[in-house]
Amino acid sequence: MDQISQSNLTDKKFLECSSNKVSLETELSETLYNTMKDFVLSNPTWDQYKLINSALATFLVQNGCTDNSVSEIYLNQLFTPSKSF
Repeated sequence: MDQISQSNLTDKKFLECSSNKVSLETELSETLYNTMKDFVLSNPTWDQYKLINSALATFLVQNGCTDNSVSEIYLNQLFTPSKSF
């Protein structure tokens, strides 16, 4: 019985850890970084997180991903106008 309780606790902790968001660290070329920074500064409705999510979703959908959550992110960014000032 104790082993079952411990297994359930482990499963619960795993589910709590596997949230809908993960942290990602990567290196970018200076050109990509500067372009991303300029875009975000020029478009107040965007931030670096939204930009990366949009770029990844676009790449995945265009390369055959059929996950509904990814498709939703892709479609939302398609139909959300970005305003340049």
